Amino acid sequence: MTSNAPASADTPLLGRLPWLRAIAWAVTAVLMAALVIAPLTLNQQLTLSIAIFIAALVINRFGGRFATLAMIFLSVIASSRYMYWRLTETMVMDNPLDLVLGVGLLMAELYAFIVLLLGYVQTAWPLERKPVAMPDDVAQWPTVDLFIPTYNEPLSVVRATVLAAQSIDWPRDKLKIFVLDDGRREEFRVFCEAVGVSHVTRDNNRHAKAGNINAALKHTTGEFIAIFDCDHIPTRSFLQIAMGWFGKDPKLGMVQTPHYFFSADPFEKNLGTFGTVPNEGELFYGLIQDGNDLWNATFFCGSCAVLRRTICEEVGGIAVETVTEDAHTALKMHRLGYNTAYLALPQAAGLATESLSGHVGQRIRWARGMAQIFRIDNPLFGRGLQWAQRLCYVNAMLHFLYGLPRLIYLTAPLAYLFFGASVIHASASMIFAYALPHIFHANLTNSRIQGRFRYLFWNEVYEAVLAWYIFRPTLVALINPKLGSFNVTAKGGLIQEEYFDTSIAKASLFLLALNFLGVAAGLWRLTWVDPDNIATVWLNLAWTFYNLVILGACVAAANETRQLRNAHRITLQIPATLYLPDGQALQGQTSDFSTGGLGLDLPADLSLAQDAPLAVALYRGETEFRFPATVRFSRGKRLGLAFAPLSFEQERALVQCTTARADIWAARWGNHPRAAVHRVIGHIARISAIGFKDMFSHYYRAGLRKLRPAAPRSPQAAVGAKEPT
Repeated sequence: MTSNAPASADTPLLGRLPWLRAIAWAVTAVLMAALVIAPLTLNQQLTLSIAIFIAALVINRFGGRFATLAMIFLSVIASSRYMYWRLTETMVMDNPLDLVLGVGLLMAELYAFIVLLLGYVQTAWPLERKPVAMPDDVAQWPTVDLFIPTYNEPLSVVRATVLAAQSIDWPRDKLKIFVLDDGRREEFRVFCEAVGVSHVTRDNNRHAKAGNINAALKHTTGEFIAIFDCDHIPTRSFLQIAMGWFGKDPKLGMVQTPHYFFSADPFEKNLGTFGTVPNEGELFYGLIQDGNDLWNATFFCGSCAVLRRTICEEVGGIAVETVTEDAHTALKMHRLGYNTAYLALPQAAGLATESLSGHVGQRIRWARGMAQIFRIDNPLFGRGLQWAQRLCYVNAMLHFLYGLPRLIYLTAPLAYLFFGASVIHASASMIFAYALPHIFHANLTNSRIQGRFRYLFWNEVYEAVLAWYIFRPTLVALINPKLGSFNVTAKGGLIQEEYFDTSIAKASLFLLALNFLGVAAGLWRLTWVDPDNIATVWLNLAWTFYNLVILGACVAAANETRQLRNAHRITLQIPATLYLPDGQALQGQTSDFSTGGLGLDLPADLSLAQDAPLAVALYRGETEFRFPATVRFSRGKRLGLAFAPLSFEQERALVQCTTARADIWAARWGNHPRAAVHRVIGHIARISAIGFKDMFSHYYRAGLRKLRPAAPRSPQAAVGAKEPT
């Protein structure tokens, strides 16, 4: 395996001496195999499990990557022993029902085991690449075409991205901006002409976003292509951060930066976790992509990236064979021996999906696309990839096959509670002795590796919500990869009223009902049926109660909260000056801002009339920009302002002072503190309880509406009423 990490004097001895590394790997493999297959009695297995878990706890107190690798080693031993035991000692079953259900659970566990091992390969040693400075001579800087594809998004979403792109610190004669409008809208053409960027259309919408970009490639000439989704607002420093590595590596085809979202995604909004719990995407952009970079396996993610034109054209442009055109394009580059790079520095920020249904639709597209690649261009086969690259790609594709395994885990204990089926043919004590070390070590190790980017157990909430919806399209794509179409993720919408999305929640509600029935069956077995198998009943009941907690959080996620702002408020503390009509100037600090206004904290109480006109100044370095505004509210030291209509120059200046600041998003990146296990479990349990309360409240109100007779309409109310259309 080769990696992007260069050897140096600081590289460990094993990294500089291949023969010594080979011996170390051989000794490790022999030792691991001996530990994995060694037959042990129950007491011996318990003793070994306790010993290696204590060792892991001690090692976890030390910093550094060697300690992380040691914990991974212990975790792999514990998990491998469990899987070896499952395969060799727990599958001897006479009952056909037990065998069928047992094989299903075993397949789910094998899937999880493989994903665990591949995840360790990806995340054990993030490269942590740093930016390379551009040459001092600006004349040597290359030309860049910046593409902003759009289809049905409103202009209010796109305009901030365009104005921020114009603010990027790059020579004006070397940067051209193109709005690729597949909606062919007149208002977009007028806007682009007014601000001085190119409005590009085509006479068809073939291949969706990929086709849109490929069409633009034929009519542009820049040496490099920067691509931004139309809601991703770039910072001024984007190109200077991203472009340096291209000058250092002529075979570098793509540089990717993180996708950062300044608005809450549906999980964060509906569960109230925005800013306090790492969201669903932070693990990928915070850790996995950085780990992929070590193995030269960084994925192109469709936005916030730069591609070298010659290499992009050599692979046939943006891939059109699948609906995840971005990752497939990177795979094609890697097959031809080109490199990719990842810089874990947020240089843009965008809008997350507003509704859970929109979020599910987006994930369905990703899952279907990865399954399509797995079928038509499987990275395990074909030429051009190193083995580490193959493993990184395979893990990304296997991840989106979690639908069926997650559904199996959410229903597996019901097999015993309902039918008395032994899906694991072993005593409860043996299951505890082998399964608990596997679970504890995997969670402890992943908590250490992922701590700032993913809290324990939250992935189970995310996956449980999506499992049923992901399972169907991935299965179809594996059977026939040509089925399915590209769906655009809606951004910038409003949710006028709070509502419970029964359509999205129906799978969770069905699983909830099954697990509640499972609890009832388990209590019945405790009382009347299984006096000789009490431990087994309690084991399955405990598993079922855990599933209920996860499913309760899923139900809470389906309770859509209102989103009434077209412009999202963003917390930001920067200096500001308030200019009153009488000429008085007051120094203050912003508390938050949006494209429509801002909040201001003043050093002393101030009383201003609502709608009073004034001006507020923000700063880019030492340069002051004044913006006309009116008072929305005035409460002591707190002031809310609404911007008056701004010119394009003022809008551009506002973007430069706020969303295009080079430091604004980087300061918020990966700053989640590590959370203790009991706090995470307690938090999810509280959210689950809220989910149950909201669900029962929704159905209680719905029942009342059905029982309550409709009020008769008065003749006066009917006057002027329109006929339904």
